[in-house]
Amino acid sequence: MADEFGSEYAAVLLRDLVLTEFGDLTGQLALEAGIEPKEIWQAICKAQNVPKERWHGLNKKPRNGHAE
Repeated sequence: MADEFGSEYAAVLLRDLVLTEFGDLTGQLALEAGIEPKEIWQAICKAQNVPKERWHGLNKKPRNGHAE
């Protein structure tokens, strides 16, 4: 998250951004509920309109070689 948003804003998003995919939990509460970090990251990307090509990190490709 820090690569995409900067460390300070990433912390704010994790703490404050409500994610409808997880019953209106924030990212932090979703982590605490045991939801996979990758799923939370993708929900944050969708909510913040991050282009799909950056969902795997800056200058990184999906491990399986396929875009999601």
